[in-house]
Amino acid sequence: MVFVAGLPGTGKSLVIRELARIADAQDRAVHTLQWDVARPAFEAAPAGRRYPVDEGVTHVVIRKAAGLWVREAVTSWHRAHPGANAVLVGEAPLAGGRFIELARTIDDAAEPLLAAESCRFVIPVPSRDVRAFIEAERDRRMAGPHHPREREDAPPHVLRALWDELVSVARTLGIAGAAERGGAVPYDPSIYEGVYRSVLARRHTDTLPLTRVLPTAGVSVYEMGVPTVDIVPSADEADRAIRTAEAAYPDPGRLTAEAQRWYDPLPP
Repeated sequence: MVFVAGLPGTGKSLVIRELARIADAQDRAVHTLQWDVARPAFEAAPAGRRYPVDEGVTHVVIRKAAGLWVREAVTSWHRAHPGANAVLVGEAPLAGGRFIELARTIDDAAEPLLAAESCRFVIPVPSRDVRAFIEAERDRRMAGPHHPREREDAPPHVLRALWDELVSVARTLGIAGAAERGGAVPYDPSIYEGVYRSVLARRHTDTLPLTRVLPTAGVSVYEMGVPTVDIVPSADEADRAIRTAEAAYPDPGRLTAEAQRWYDPLPP
């Protein structure tokens, strides 16, 4: 299993596409488990309709429900594909509690799988120039998408808000380069990597520097070009996970506080 972790607008989808192509070239059966592919099923579930997207931001109940489901999905995939021929390529934004459960140590059947050497968490870290290009490309693609999934991308204002939030997290964690600087901080690869490595301290983690822009004009990073199987929740699974989240957090304020401390291995 390989989970590509990071904020939107950092090249995760391109890395996932290339990993899928490499695996396919080795005659591996490729399965994908991605936040933006799974999330709409929760929002469309009967219980999920109570929690619509607000200015491009997924509701905290939907985030928690998806996290409850994702560990079960990992376990189910492993049981269905016990051999070495299958590979699971996943996307884990983590920020704001989006699939953060994959990073946390929880006593369940998924934990030995996520903690194994055979499971890697990859952090694509774009250079300043690459990040600037990705942001500009996001603006352009939002105006004229090449693929339906591009409509699900976080809009540019959400990208900027997430970066500001990450800088605040970096200061809380005492990450060098953030704690010493006041006010708005422009994108900094070292701050970015530092936060994600801290959050993924309990997982086998690799950094993937992205230092040059690849030609993608007229092509969408969501076009895999090889056979893949998307892992998504059924309507019943999504509805059940939402109701479980509601029952576990009758106080919405507690759930919001936990999501705000997504970087904490033991949130309040």
